[in-house]
Amino acid sequence: MTEPLVDKNGLTEEEFLARYTPKDYPRPSLTADNCVFRRTPEGALEILLVRRGGHPYLGRWALPGGFVSPGETAREASARELVEETGVSGLALEPVGLYSDPGRDPRGWVVSEAFVALDADGRIARAGDDAADARWFSVEASLGAGRGRIACTAGDTVLTSEFEVGRTPVTGRPQARAVRGGGFAFDHARIVADAYLLVAGGAPGAARR
Repeated sequence: MTEPLVDKNGLTEEEFLARYTPKDYPRPSLTADNCVFRRTPEGALEILLVRRGGHPYLGRWALPGGFVSPGETAREASARELVEETGVSGLALEPVGLYSDPGRDPRGWVVSEAFVALDADGRIARAGDDAADARWFSVEASLGAGRGRIACTAGDTVLTSEFEVGRTPVTGRPQARAVRGGGFAFDHARIVADAYLLVAGGAPGAARR
């Protein structure tokens, strides 16, 4: 019979786990956010946003999303929160990235996995849960000379994201850097920029809508 492996303290895995205390190690909260785009019959690009009904960023516009529950994956939480906050369901979700900059959320150490989805069926958004409003914003974007700008507009509300366009070091996927946002809650101007570049392919030199 093979002897169980022991660590440098002479503990087997069973003994180590029996002594392990999770509260001794700081742990972040995990959230999931959604960038849902669609095309209008006229070909214009739109993005689905919600107006926050509670603190922090009360009244500001944000991506639909929320905290991942115990026993739930980030993708499952992403789909659940999208339904709860906007009534939109049945979309295929693709990861955009993991966002973990210190201070990105005033509530504390909060890490978010963001997802992108494309609505090809013209779904109707209805605010629910802790969202005060859910609305499709028109998207106008321009890319060129290594820089980009996105403006999301609904009525008199204009949200902006200005950024440098870079590439990830391994796969060369387009990525927003040095983002300056106007009007978005949290770091959602950065997430929107990354999701747009992913959907648009990041090709410079041409304006897109």
